[in-house]
Amino acid sequence: MIAALLGADSFTGAVPTNIAFAIVAAMMIFAAIRVVTTRNVVHAALYLVLVLGGVGINFLLLQAEFVAITQFLVYVGAIVVLFLFGIMLTKAPLGVSDDLDNRKQRPIAAIVGLLMLAVLSFALIKTWTDQKVPFRLSAATNTTELSDSIFSTYLIPFEVVSVLLLAALIGAIVLARKD
Repeated sequence: MIAALLGADSFTGAVPTNIAFAIVAAMMIFAAIRVVTTRNVVHAALYLVLVLGGVGINFLLLQAEFVAITQFLVYVGAIVVLFLFGIMLTKAPLGVSDDLDNRKQRPIAAIVGLLMLAVLSFALIKTWTDQKVPFRLSAATNTTELSDSIFSTYLIPFEVVSVLLLAALIGAIVLARKD
């Protein structure tokens, strides 16, 4: 599918896929940083849409179309709408809120963040030094096997998460309701 979109006939998929991944990854990194640094909670939710959309695009680059569409529908569509409803129902402040900022812990947070970046980078480089993701030009996917595992092996966790999200929405309505 991606090869057809990129206009490739007999192509190994290495260069265009890597370029697309680099562009999407840069956009996701920028948006992820803005999610945690912006002072407006609605803007943070909209930056989260960019991050989750980038994850869906990466699934498309890996030719996992079913997972990508599920990512777009469930996370970008439903979860972000749930966040925005929760924000609006609880009447969270939409502007700058200085009482939520703890300036004394910023240096510790920066050190922990850099330490995590170093550990994860080392682990990724050591594990995936010579590995390449294979690019298949076949249109066949294993959607049946994926759906069977979700709705047989992981049926209980799937339902627990849906009930948990419903409880969170009901909790937000109860908290926002005036007595």
